[in-house]
Amino acid sequence: HRDLHRLIRRQRQMCIRDSTDKANALLAESRRNQQGLASTDDRVLFYGRPSLWAMAGSVLRGALLWAFAYFLIHYPIEERFDFSEAQLLAFGRYRVALGVGLAVVVTLALLLKLLRLKMTYYEVTPERIEWSRGILDRKVDNLDMFRVVDLKLRRSLLDCLLGIGTVELITTDKTDPQFEFEKIRHARGLYDIIKRASLEADRRSGVVHLE
Repeated sequence: HRDLHRLIRRQRQMCIRDSTDKANALLAESRRNQQGLASTDDRVLFYGRPSLWAMAGSVLRGALLWAFAYFLIHYPIEERFDFSEAQLLAFGRYRVALGVGLAVVVTLALLLKLLRLKMTYYEVTPERIEWSRGILDRKVDNLDMFRVVDLKLRRSLLDCLLGIGTVELITTDKTDPQFEFEKIRHARGLYDIIKRASLEADRRSGVVHLE
């Protein structure tokens, strides 16, 4: 009888140890999965700013306006008309002032657009899209990835030549129903990244978008 009791106790202890080991293994695996999921969610899939090549069209238009301003400043077109000396002097002053004013306005407009591009920043993770904009009044906002309903890639002929593009998102977000990654490099790659991330976010969240 004593040997039988000892055998039973040993079997019970072995069962308890096995159960404890299995429970500890499951708990450790669960923790690893949670840590892995968290690290995946925090991965940065894309980050960047609009390309300075986005200034190309504006610079070309600005160059034409600068040329016109230079023409106004340096070419006395009033001499082609039969004006009095006083009229010629007044016309010349207005002509030069108009040329200088036009050159200043064009320069300021280009500088403001350049600052706006430099102060814009995009970041994409599997869970959300975050961006910051603004020069004096800087705005930081984000958009949940599962809210993305559709996306489009727009590239003009000049964009294709410069290697840039614009990715437009259609979302269910009330604040930003339409959002654009404006004039960025590797636009096709970003398009594919957001497409895969939005489908995966829909699957995780159980969201179904009805068209």
